[in-house]
Amino acid sequence: MKREILISGSPRETRVAILEDDRLVELLVDRPDSRRSVGDIYVGKVDAVLPGIQAAFVDIGAEKSAFLHASDLIESDEDEDPEDREADDADDENGNGNGGGDENGGGRGEGKPGVQAIANRRGPPRSRRRQAPNIADELKRGQTKLVQVIKEAIGTKGPRVTAQVSLAGRFLVYMPFASKVGVSRKIDSREQRAKLRELVTKLVPADSGGWIIRTVADDLTEASCKREIDHLLGLWKKIKRKAASGRAPQLVQRETSLTRGIVRDLLSDKVDLLLVDSKLLYNEIEQYLKQIDPELLSKVKLYQDETPLFDGYDIEAEIRNLFKQRVDLPTGGYLIIQPTEALISIDVNTGRYTGKRDPESTILRTNIEAAREVARQIRLRDIGGIIVVDFIDMETKSNRDKVLHELRTHLGRDRARTRAFAVSELGLIEMTRQRVRPSLWQSMTTECPTCTGTGRVFRPEVVVRRMERSLKRAGADHKERQLSVRLHPEVALYLVEQEPNFLRQLEKQTGLELEVRDDPMMRLDEFRMMARPAGRDVTEQYAVA
Repeated sequence: MKREILISGSPRETRVAILEDDRLVELLVDRPDSRRSVGDIYVGKVDAVLPGIQAAFVDIGAEKSAFLHASDLIESDEDEDPEDREADDADDENGNGNGGGDENGGGRGEGKPGVQAIANRRGPPRSRRRQAPNIADELKRGQTKLVQVIKEAIGTKGPRVTAQVSLAGRFLVYMPFASKVGVSRKIDSREQRAKLRELVTKLVPADSGGWIIRTVADDLTEASCKREIDHLLGLWKKIKRKAASGRAPQLVQRETSLTRGIVRDLLSDKVDLLLVDSKLLYNEIEQYLKQIDPELLSKVKLYQDETPLFDGYDIEAEIRNLFKQRVDLPTGGYLIIQPTEALISIDVNTGRYTGKRDPESTILRTNIEAAREVARQIRLRDIGGIIVVDFIDMETKSNRDKVLHELRTHLGRDRARTRAFAVSELGLIEMTRQRVRPSLWQSMTTECPTCTGTGRVFRPEVVVRRMERSLKRAGADHKERQLSVRLHPEVALYLVEQEPNFLRQLEKQTGLELEVRDDPMMRLDEFRMMARPAGRDVTEQYAVA
């Protein structure tokens, strides 16, 4: 597979696009005002301990207190091979960042979360650890605790943290409070896995903690391994010194920049090209690679064409399409992707594609196409949590299995952990995807002030009826004699064309002297009632549903 990384940088924004076979599959955006926090290490102060849900809220200096579950106080006790996570979350075997987790962080200084925060919680991640300790035995209110962010704040929910700190290097991940030497599952060769485990075990100091050998360490040499071990151990000593000398809450270690993180975690022999359009970022990458892997310098190029980098690769249009609900498929079918509070729903439709053979073959082909695109879109949009895909109904189990296999195959390319379950009795495929940060839709858009997030506004005839009821209320109050009503031009036009006698009839019913003015500054579903001649706004006084 052809794989390329494009990095476009400016003082206020860095964007990273990952292409596979010339198709955009991942987009990462970093801005100074919304910096990524996953991987940051803090000395936090325990705000509240809640034995009923086996969790604590820890003040780390963020807007909302961070959520710490009892299961995140201890080392994982499952298979010693780690799940390969997103780069920001490293290849550790802690098992944090539950896909579909829904933890609410209490507000800073609140002491404990509200009732709704507890009601919304889904509980701990699926257990991959030893039995979690009693949270009340481990933590007390006011106690300081070293924690690391494993999930950013999403919506009204605060960040999630773990006490199982991990430090990611190029080839290794160091976990000071763990005890095992693990190997990335993406290194397939059993012989190579054993060789790497033996190498690292020989070089790490006794009782120094746990170590994970990362995917890019397939050809790790003893010199590189020793250099990285010394670097990570030295970094841990600095963190401990800073933690011991400061007050809580305090940031003691910031995760590396997005650009360095991408180079550290993704740039390898499997990447054909890394293209960057900023001289500053190019120099930073060049210096970093000279330290960690000089052989990869030949893959890094500075983009100097007049055409902007993302335009040159024709991906700006794809980025704009990320925020649309509809995604067209090559043969004429399409997906509808709709995020809700509880889950993401994805509907598959045949559209204009009718096929040339029997209906089942047409449906199967559309569903296979859709399975590939669903895997790409959830990765591209960085969608996490619970996802329900409504494929077109298929009659045979073998065809349903083919679609599920296709979906799982393409999900296997995702750096985030995913799980896709068998087709349900209703023909749905339920799946989860690791959620570490808000999706692009959440982080790059804001709620519409007109529809307040519903995506719908009242029709002109509905606005007129609401206005009519409000005017009748004003007439019954007998405090106003003359009112001017301001409407959106489209609603005013509706009145002129569809209800030309509206004002005259309403004046007779209410005893008010009325006039209507169109105002392009009004929202489509909004109206304002102004008392004349003073010009007082009396809308709130008389408005009804």
